[in-house]
Order: sequence, then structure tokens, then C-alpha cells
Amino acid sequence: MSTGGRKPGRVLIVGMGIAGMATALRLHSLGWEPVMVERAPTRRTGGYFIATFRAGLAPAQRLGILDDLPDRMPRTNTQWDIDRSGKRRRGIGLFAVPIWNRLMLRGDVEQALFPALPDEVEIRYTTVPTAIEQDADGVDVTLHDTAEDTSTTERFDLVVGADGLRSSVRSLVFGPHERFLRRLDHMIAAFVLPEQPGYLAPGDGAMLFEPGRSLIIYPFADHLPTALFSYRSTDIDAEFTRPPAQRLRAAFGPPPYGRILEETIAAFEAADTSLFDSVEQVRLDSWHRGRVVLVGDAAWCPTLYSGMGASTALAGADLLGTVLDQHPGSLEDSLTEWERRLRPHTDSYQQLGLKARMVFAPPTRRHITLRRTVIHLERAPLIGPALVRRRMTRPEITMRDIDIAQTAQPPGGAPADSPADSPAAAVGATAPRT
Repeated sequence: MSTGGRKPGRVLIVGMGIAGMATALRLHSLGWEPVMVERAPTRRTGGYFIATFRAGLAPAQRLGILDDLPDRMPRTNTQWDIDRSGKRRRGIGLFAVPIWNRLMLRGDVEQALFPALPDEVEIRYTTVPTAIEQDADGVDVTLHDTAEDTSTTERFDLVVGADGLRSSVRSLVFGPHERFLRRLDHMIAAFVLPEQPGYLAPGDGAMLFEPGRSLIIYPFADHLPTALFSYRSTDIDAEFTRPPAQRLRAAFGPPPYGRILEETIAAFEAADTSLFDSVEQVRLDSWHRGRVVLVGDAAWCPTLYSGMGASTALAGADLLGTVLDQHPGSLEDSLTEWERRLRPHTDSYQQLGLKARMVFAPPTRRHITLRRTVIHLERAPLIGPALVRRRMTRPEITMRDIDIAQTAQPPGGAPADSPADSPAAAVGATAPRT
């Protein structure tokens, strides 16, 4: 395929996550020459619970990786509502409502993308951009090799910032992080459990909800479970001043923590790899400036609460290639059209992320009680199926099955002024880890 009047050129892609590798794969198929740089010394692996929906699976098929994406959905599943004393009650199975297309770990998507990259794609590790200057004909980027402590300046036709929530490309070209990051006053911690918990049968999950905090154990069919802590915080900066395990104990205090909480926090503290971070969204009026464009979390991070991070990264990269191919005029016009088609979807996913805060860290006991009431009603033999069917038609559910590249229409997502902090919104939003 060709891009018509505008010839493909040399493109720098910063970041080797899902968005970066998907962009390299898509643009290479159109004749671009990708150079990928990654801050880390090796490709990062692992990751935690994600679900991919048609919004992500459709572009995965076009990228040629769909058959390499596993489905780790448990064959049988009971979801337990637990408390720190060990008391449990049967809840609605995490996967009982058929909104899940495929269940996997974030690393599964990256593992499918990496081998698909052609040999011609140049990859440089321990490399970061330190200066970006552009003119009408190209972009000069100074790249610093942190291992060798050397710098070079190279010319590119396009620069793609796919380097995550705290994007170096965004800070160099658009401005400091503080201008674009919207804190949601929540913290998360996630890791893979070192063994199957003794209090859960294989394939079973558990949810512990207390006002302002939660622990969720996500099961898999053929992999150890992952754990996700969520909690509200009024001082995000202070959360990074002490070791993460200490912050978790403070957030879930006071003791006693009970067996489940104590064992899980101790396992988190001993884990070789884990995630501990604030929950933030990225808000920009435009995702491109000249010949520099942001993709994935660097541009529109919907938060892990939305469940759409991986799917949207794939969709954004796929659509970028589609628009560059379909609109061979000026690069500015192409990128503007790409944003026009994609932004209504990412806006909806961000609204979903705002609403889902109430699911992961219900602020009051009233919210927790309402959730349990809804679970009880959905298990009732007469009205339960009707309630489930009604939930399946909610816009925040149906919008996940939109193939973004095949439609120019906005999804029917939650409007910007939706009551994101209402108890009803908290119960209705169903959002997995991304």
C-alpha cells in the first residue's frame, strides 16, 4: 500500500509498549521506516489483568496478531465478596456477564506484537529523546543513550510519542506534565501473586471492599492470579515518599488486617516486579503539533479503571495508519482527521474511567451496600436475567464493541456531564484492569 502524494518516510517511535509497537507495525506496512527507542535496557514483560474488546480485537486482526492473543478466561468461576476477618459471601462471578471478549495479561499483547515486528524495524534500548526541534520539512531529535552516555541528533519525517502517561515527547513538545495530567485522587498497586491463594479455588476471584479502598484478586485459567489494590488519597505526592508496601498498610489501616489482606500486602512487598502509581488521565486539546504526534496513554490515558487502555492503544495505532493511507494530502490534515475520528471514542472511555472510580474504591458504606443489593437482585431467578440484559445495553458496555477504524460516528458513551460520582453510576460501571 502507498500513501499517494505524500511519501512515507523515516519515523521515530518513542516507547515500546502496546501503542508503540502497534504503531511501528502499522506504519511499516505502509512503507514507513520505523526507528524505535525505549528507555528501559530490555523490552519489559509481565503485566496484569486486562480484557480486550472488539475495539481492540478488530485492529489486532488487521495487524496480524489476533491469533497470538490468548484467552485466559477461567472455565469455572466463583466471585467471592470477602472482608478482612475472612467472612465471605458469594457474589456475581466476575465473568458471569458476557461483556468480555478475551481475558489476558498486558504482557500477552506485547508478546504478540514484538515477534510481528519486521526485521527492518530498528530498536534501540536505553535511549531517550532530550531535544526535539522541527521545521516544515522534518524533525531533528537529539537521542541520548543512557548506557553509553552519548548523544546524537538525527532527522525524521514524523515523531510518535508512545511513551506513556508521563511522556518525554509530550513534555519536550507540548509542555510540562502538570498542564495535561488530571489527578483522580486514587492510587493503585498491582502484581502477580506468587502462588494460588489457599483461600481460593483455582479460577475463583475475590473482592474486598471498604470505604475508599479495595483489594481485587483476578483469576486466570492458566496463570497465577493477579492482585489489584485501589484506594483514595488526598495527598498524591505524599504517596511516593515512603515504600509502596508501607503506603498500602497506611491506606488499609488500622490493623488488624486479617489473613487475606496481610498475606497479599506481604506478597506485594516481596514481589520482584509490581506496579504502584497514581490514577491520572491525560487531557490535551490536540494530540499533534506539526510533525510530532502522541499515541496511547501519552495522548488520552483513560486510566486502568476504564478497561480500555490496551484496546484503545491498538485502535489508535491502527487508525493512524488508516488515515495516513486514506488522506495523502498534508500531514497536518491527516493528523487532524485522525483526531476527529478517534477523539469521541477516547472521550467516552475517559468518562467511563471517571465513573468506575466508584467501583474500585467506593467512597462510603452506602455505595458498598448498594452494590451488594444489586448483586443480590441480579442473582434472583425472576428479575436477575432482565437486570443483566439491561446492563448489557448500557452505552459504557456497548461502546467497547465499536471498531473505531470502521466508523466515523461517536460512540454512545457517557456525556461529559454524567453523574460520575453517583451510587447508581458506581454500580452500573463495569471496568476491568487495563
